[in-house]
Amino acid sequence: MPRTPAAREFLIEVACRSASAALLGIFAYGAIRQWLAAPARITLVLLVVTAFVTVGLSLFSKVPARRDWTPMAFLFSVGGTYYFLAVQLTPGTHLIPEWAGATLQVLGLVWQLFAKASLRRAFGILPANRGVVSGGAYRFMRHPMYLGYFLTDIGFLLVNFDVRNVIVYGAQFALQAGRIWREERLLSDDERYRAYRQRVRYRVLPGLF
Repeated sequence: MPRTPAAREFLIEVACRSASAALLGIFAYGAIRQWLAAPARITLVLLVVTAFVTVGLSLFSKVPARRDWTPMAFLFSVGGTYYFLAVQLTPGTHLIPEWAGATLQVLGLVWQLFAKASLRRAFGILPANRGVVSGGAYRFMRHPMYLGYFLTDIGFLLVNFDVRNVIVYGAQFALQAGRIWREERLLSDDERYRAYRQRVRYRVLPGLF
């Protein structure tokens, strides 16, 4: 019996969310094993918490009417989200103290949660038009969640510094910039977003970007 487009879309959605949950579980298992061997590594625990906030909450987000499924958008979004699977979890060089890195991560997590609360359930991994939100964290910048990602990433990297993590996070920052570009491109078709863009000038960093 042939499936309707709605049924196919539902099955794809279930498969994608199930795969996300499985990948998150595999990563968390490996990271917690490393932490149990060195309980003072608070930044490692916070990396797991960050992954659950980013990916775990997206499992319960509402399905938008329109998403960008193009290969480039998929690459930017999936690479920028699941980068943590490539992070070197064994101890690296401390460029700053553990507590300082953990502080940056906590600040980033708090800001991410504020941004997600501003969106309610209107967030996800792929670029999509989930409605224009202009309140909460979105009063200050158009993509506040990425500022939270940046703070948590920098906090972990500076405490777990090595060549592999520099490469992973360098790629992550580039992918996130591409992700912002794709989101802006899709949302620019919405007249309400164009008006919002005129009011809120900066994407991520007020005064800089």
